[in-house]
Amino acid sequence: MFANLIEFIINHYVLSGMFAVLLVLLIVTEMRKGGQSLSSRELTALVNSDQGVVLDVRAQKDFSAGHIVDSLHIPYDKVVARIAELEKHKAKTIVVVDAMGQHAGSIARELKKAGFTAAKLSGGIATWRGDNLPLVK
Repeated sequence: MFANLIEFIINHYVLSGMFAVLLVLLIVTEMRKGGQSLSSRELTALVNSDQGVVLDVRAQKDFSAGHIVDSLHIPYDKVVARIAELEKHKAKTIVVVDAMGQHAGSIARELKKAGFTAAKLSGGIATWRGDNLPLVK
């Protein structure tokens, strides 16, 4: 199997090179799309130093089932309309949290357009749970 892959790469070096370049460009684009990604540890440090605030964009039932302590809640589809509610936190980094990281990047991008400093929790609340960190109801 591995020998076949090497043979393909050798015989189709131009095609393989183009694939590698496109893959790198895709990764770079996706990483820049939603701004900075933070780990659970980085998020905790930011909030504990009073330099960050958590914005949970999951549905109400998911938020009620368990969320990060002191996190604000605005559902994903209502963030743009309710962005004025975040003005009092403009001096801090707003860390967007969703279920698994699928929506946080686009919300962080919208917040940046509105003049906020924004980041996202890498992997969303699933990562937080995976790191055995506490959630409140």
